[in-house]
Amino acid sequence: MPGGYEWLIIIAVLLLLFGAKKLPEMARSIGQSARVFKGEMKGLKDDDDRAQAASAEQAPEKPAEKTPEKPVVSELPAGSVPQHQAEPAPQQPQERGAGSTN
Repeated sequence: MPGGYEWLIIIAVLLLLFGAKKLPEMARSIGQSARVFKGEMKGLKDDDDRAQAASAEQAPEKPAEKTPEKPVVSELPAGSVPQHQAEPAPQQPQERGAGSTN
């Protein structure tokens, strides 16, 4: 946090950069922007609180319990290889036409 001399230097630099007329206008504008931002954030929080309260009122008191689903297990005959692990068949080289050059 800047101390006494640091604040004086900061204020002097700001006065040189923006001038004495612009600084109060800029500070006022920043203050208004901060107030608008806080108001919007409060409005969003209020909306969220209302939505949660409404969903709590509409939700059933005791949700129905689901029975766990059994996993699907596919049984393969002994010695067979699953399709995704089988090696691809070697491909025959394509014959080149009479007009091709390579």
